[in-house]
Amino acid sequence: MTDKDILLVEDNPDDVELTRIAFDEAKVANNLVVVRDGAEALDYLFARGAHADRDPADLPSIVLLDLNLPRVDGREVLQAIREDPRTRSLPVVVLTTSTEPFDLESAYALGVNSYIQKPVDFERFVWAVKQVGLYWLVLNQPRDG
Repeated sequence: MTDKDILLVEDNPDDVELTRIAFDEAKVANNLVVVRDGAEALDYLFARGAHADRDPADLPSIVLLDLNLPRVDGREVLQAIREDPRTRSLPVVVLTTSTEPFDLESAYALGVNSYIQKPVDFERFVWAVKQVGLYWLVLNQPRDG
């Protein structure tokens, strides 16, 4: 069995590269699929639009979701994930620069599994992403189905 993909929903190319570096350093074998906005994230997850040829049952092991995205924001993506029975139990971790209490509260109210503020410092960012990978890909026991 191959490792399931990790879906990274991130519009900042620097944060995408830092996430790749962190997973490489952590020896995470999962393929990192990157989408640049919320609309593309939903197309990927629900196998529509540019991703219509993808098997919708082949969900990623985790979604790493930025909140402040173009087209469809992260809150709307999270809400759509939680409202659909096919994706309702999919682990979603918010990775954001936001320090706003409203963002934290709204993410948890919408059913996020974890909320992590992106550290500004490179080494701390890499450490945080490594910890996310370790917990969600190695330690966490996902629910079947």
